[in-house]
Amino acid sequence: MTATFLTKEGYQKLADELEFLRTTKRKEVAERLHEAMEGGELIENAEYEAAKNEQAFVEGRIQELEMILASARIIEEQNTDTTIVQVGDTVVVKEGNNKPEEYTIVGAAEADPRKGRISNESPLGRALLNRGIGDDVTVEAPGGTFKVHVVKIK
Repeated sequence: MTATFLTKEGYQKLADELEFLRTTKRKEVAERLHEAMEGGELIENAEYEAAKNEQAFVEGRIQELEMILASARIIEEQNTDTTIVQVGDTVVVKEGNNKPEEYTIVGAAEADPRKGRISNESPLGRALLNRGIGDDVTVEAPGGTFKVHVVKIK
């Protein structure tokens, strides 16, 4: 099983979601199913179908969260080595003449590119790992190849 990198906050957020799904959401869906089953003909009951679909989604998400949390590796918040990019680091990069951009490298479960949080499994995240300040990095992305310069590691 491959390790999933998570911050302490990210781990807690997923653990809270799992607890909510196991306790509250499962109960709500079970009640909806029960009510829909009492509604008569199950073959033509749209509410029953919707509840069954929701139940499948909830159970699938529970399994997904259990797997993520079971393989979780907590990212150390206080990385003292700021010479080499590691998961958990914030990296400032510059592409050509564009303005510098800042990204925090996190595990896939916490990635949110709009907030500057990129996955260590993304093309840019993977290319930056184990690189240092001053390195020029070639990124092989689905949209084509591009280069970035590592300006700073925080």
